[in-house]
Amino acid sequence: MTAKKSNKHRENEHIVENVELNIWEALIPVIALVAMLAYNVFVFGDNATGGSNQFILLMGGAVAAVVGFFNNVSYKQMIAEVAENVKSTTGAILILLMVGALAGTWLVSGIIPAMIYYGLQILNPTIFLGACVIICAIISIATGSSWTTAATVGIALIGIGEALGISLGMTAGAVLSGAYFGDKMSPLSDTTNLAPAMAGGELFNHIRYMTFTTIPTISITLLIFIIIGLNIETTGVADTASILSSIDSAFNINGWLFLVPLAVILMIVKKAPPLLALLIGTLMGGVFALFFQPEIVAGITGAEELTFENGYKGILNAITIKTSIATDNPALNELFSAKGMAGMLSTIWLIVCAMVFGGIMDGIGALSRITKALLGLAKTTFGLFASTVGSCLALNVTASDQYLAIVVPGKMFAKAYEDRGLAPENLSRTLEDSGTVTSVLIPWNTCGAYHSGVLGVSVADYFVYAIFNWLSPMMTLLFAALQIKIKQITSPVTS
Repeated sequence: MTAKKSNKHRENEHIVENVELNIWEALIPVIALVAMLAYNVFVFGDNATGGSNQFILLMGGAVAAVVGFFNNVSYKQMIAEVAENVKSTTGAILILLMVGALAGTWLVSGIIPAMIYYGLQILNPTIFLGACVIICAIISIATGSSWTTAATVGIALIGIGEALGISLGMTAGAVLSGAYFGDKMSPLSDTTNLAPAMAGGELFNHIRYMTFTTIPTISITLLIFIIIGLNIETTGVADTASILSSIDSAFNINGWLFLVPLAVILMIVKKAPPLLALLIGTLMGGVFALFFQPEIVAGITGAEELTFENGYKGILNAITIKTSIATDNPALNELFSAKGMAGMLSTIWLIVCAMVFGGIMDGIGALSRITKALLGLAKTTFGLFASTVGSCLALNVTASDQYLAIVVPGKMFAKAYEDRGLAPENLSRTLEDSGTVTSVLIPWNTCGAYHSGVLGVSVADYFVYAIFNWLSPMMTLLFAALQIKIKQITSPVTS
């Protein structure tokens, strides 16, 4: 019997069924993929997401295809499912490209530097740890990157904390808690875009839905750090004058720049289409760059004065390719760098390759078999959420990469949630609550290794203080157990 999808089945995006495929055959590609990914990350380390992981996903698809051939599934059927999967990510891919464009114009216009500039000024030795959380959250939301936040402002805060006599583990935990909150909630973050793409949801719906679990988690985190800060003695003062001076000398910092992010936030609140909101935010950033940072726009093209031609070229370069703004502080130079639309291509590449693997798994009937097995084990809604959290944690440990901890469970559980009548926001939120934020808690994970190396603090030292990171999966399970904000679709889908 071949796995065949009816027209109605295809229209409703149901998983293909194949009665000839047993659960162990369905799991062969998954086991092979996890093993290959684990070894690949071991060999390539932080560089694995640059392309080798993408190829390994294709190899996982090849293994799935072999299993399909042995179970009488045609090549044509598998390719048809791959095409359907890739087609379903069109919106996510366009949003990713526009996010890269927005990041570029917000850098050269001074919007991101202004957020950092004002954020640093809230430092106060008495509430230093709480301030670290807030500062890193602001900067990570502005940049969409916990890695960049930790490697720049995070390092500066570690130095300040050490000068104040505060435990390095405490400071690192506060830095990472704020950085991952911002990374998780920022529309500029690749993981924030990746999670709804895998779950079949929309970016801004995903972000809005995450606030239900994320705001309580960061509030508890901040409260704990404030209490800790009020009960430890500090010495010296927090010297950020040199950093502020470097930002002030490189950019024209003023409050008018915040009109752009406020306009985008207003559009999001009014439920404007995500692409429209991001496009308008990008264009407004470009206009503000021409008005407030003319020297920077001209300097991008190597010119000394702004003209129409080099202004046009400078803005288009910021939108499309990597742009860096040099300051007299080397620690800030990496922070003031945006990769434009080109910088999103590796994430898009990852999505497409994940869709190839998922499409073939769907085409051979493996996803249907695995989904039924999971639903059989997860008798309740809480059981389904717990299975998702467990899968994300397991992949963070075994595959050692947060992207894969989102991609693989996201693709595997999407139909299980749909069959239970649960909206895709439930899955995408759970993927972020458990896949994105816990990666930094595992020493051999790319995120754990990176942050530990950059901050100069071992995972063991900051683990307990990375409160937001280990509290997030607990919070999502608590909401599931108490049936709080568990969004339903119109009616459960039957197979």
